[in-house]
Amino acid sequence: MSTTTALTLADLDLFAHGAPWDVFEELRRTPGLHHSTEEAPNSGFWSVTRYHEIVRVLRDTETFTSTRFTNLEEVDPELQDQRRSLLEMDGVRHRALRRMLQGEFTPQAVAKYETFLRGITAKTVDAALAKKEFDFVDEVSADFPIRVLARLLGVPDSDTGQLIAWGNRMVGNTDPEHADVLIGSADSDEYRHVPFRSPAAIEVYEYGRHLAAERRGKGGTDLVTLLADGVPGDGVPLSEHEFNTNFLLLIVAGNETTRHTITHSMSNLLNNPEQMALLKNDPSLIPWAVEEFLRYASPVYHFRRTATKDVEFSDTQISEGEKVVVWFASGNRDDTAFEDPYRFDVTRNPNEHMSFGRGGPHMCLGNALARIELRIMFEELLSRDVVLERTGDIDYLRSNFVHGIKRMPVRVV
Repeated sequence: MSTTTALTLADLDLFAHGAPWDVFEELRRTPGLHHSTEEAPNSGFWSVTRYHEIVRVLRDTETFTSTRFTNLEEVDPELQDQRRSLLEMDGVRHRALRRMLQGEFTPQAVAKYETFLRGITAKTVDAALAKKEFDFVDEVSADFPIRVLARLLGVPDSDTGQLIAWGNRMVGNTDPEHADVLIGSADSDEYRHVPFRSPAAIEVYEYGRHLAAERRGKGGTDLVTLLADGVPGDGVPLSEHEFNTNFLLLIVAGNETTRHTITHSMSNLLNNPEQMALLKNDPSLIPWAVEEFLRYASPVYHFRRTATKDVEFSDTQISEGEKVVVWFASGNRDDTAFEDPYRFDVTRNPNEHMSFGRGGPHMCLGNALARIELRIMFEELLSRDVVLERTGDIDYLRSNFVHGIKRMPVRVV
């Protein structure tokens, strides 16, 4: 069985003011899966909104594959290999490429950046607070993770503004403020061969190829060199397409989600001053509080899988080739997994959130880096003897993919 409401999660108006928690709540409580209609040429999708069912989908890659792409856009079969990154792989190739990269993202590997991270965090925070009144996104959330990414890529800080702009244009491909070409428009067909159908992707490809040409064979230790010179465990070097798409993936994944989690978490602390007081009085709580920051922010709304065969799931008949979308944001508010899930509790334990995925082979590769960035950011922010307050409304990204915040004006009280 499935729900038959006219509601569609493809409707971006539902996400105009952040996550539609009430809609997710309704869908979790309605038996079966919900089917959302989409405008042609897309064909609609089934939504999985309950925590334990999301985990089942993520773990069953034979039935629910990533190889037919992980966003709602339906990529032409003849263009899939040209656009395929680590996200859109399963099986042997996925494991080989992931293993090649994961050594740079283990907890031990990212721990070596702590001194560097603390230095740039302090610089970012102090520069923002000195302005007394500022946009938290521009001055803190966007500035910090992009400088970390620049260090990992081995590019100068002078390039960070361009990296941010590219990320905005690609991830914001449904937001008129950010998109050069709105996805779904007739103009976007010209760019259907690149991720996000965005001309920014072409610029990122060119930037990455230039870096690779400079570094190939030079024995560097940065991520560009690793992609350019590294050979995955299956013995097959990266093709030009694979270099392009995975370099682009680093640009987006290394910036967007951490940035939005920082903003959401600051906002959530301002909304819950007693929780902020707990962390100020006992900073040793911050490493664990990071897990609640991530759960409550849910920076990525969803990822998509595609059914490889006819299957019955959650009392719903799904046909081969149909899209199945797992809504991490909904799973993070499921009361079968979290007691009082709408309460922001920095001491919540256990906290098996799914902001990085939960189970299965596609767990976020950069989760340890994101955790250390969030920990150090809030250790620095909360150690300052200042109080912030919002001076205007939060401006959300028009997206049902990224739970993003474009602006959050604040001032030092």
